[in-house]
Amino acid sequence: MHLVRERCAWSRRITHRDLVPYLIEESAELIEAIETGDAAEMREELGDLLWQVLFHAEIAAGERGEAFDIDDVARGLSEKMIRRHPHVFGDAVATTPEEVLVHWNAAKAAEKSARTSVLDGVSARMPSLALAQKLLGKAASVPGTAAPATAPGAPASEDQLGEALLALVAVARAEGWDAERALRSRLRSLTDDIRAQEGRAGTV
Repeated sequence: MHLVRERCAWSRRITHRDLVPYLIEESAELIEAIETGDAAEMREELGDLLWQVLFHAEIAAGERGEAFDIDDVARGLSEKMIRRHPHVFGDAVATTPEEVLVHWNAAKAAEKSARTSVLDGVSARMPSLALAQKLLGKAASVPGTAAPATAPGAPASEDQLGEALLALVAVARAEGWDAERALRSRLRSLTDDIRAQEGRAGTV
């Protein structure tokens, strides 16, 4: 990667921001390979995603200020995984997935102790459906947050859920509404409600 960055005119001028569209594209292609069960494609797309990691690290290594390289990235990841697996690398005990999650969340909370809101670290740039699922999970941990209730006759499987979501998008299309904008608008309201409830509880 160092040689590519040094000797390739295109790679030399690339910045972190320039790589963002490629990172999104490669992530989407890997997801598709996973969902279709194509092992050959998965192997290739994992390589493309790894290339993104190497590229970003190489760019960072040449920057002024808080520079870091791929060794720093790998070291940080290794240290994090050791902290979050005390039942593997320490004396803690976890015999069920639920117990493992308790250790993981405790370690994560200790790492993020400076955070003052359950929303800290949640990216608004996530796809809207993924963001909705994440925010609903956060809302469940904040008493008083008015999260939407499950509707009667709700889908009983992922297939039925997919049909229901597609049907709602069809309604939006027929009415001339923007389904993406509608959901993001509702999520902003949910975000405001979560922060308001945190403020009332004195958690921020």
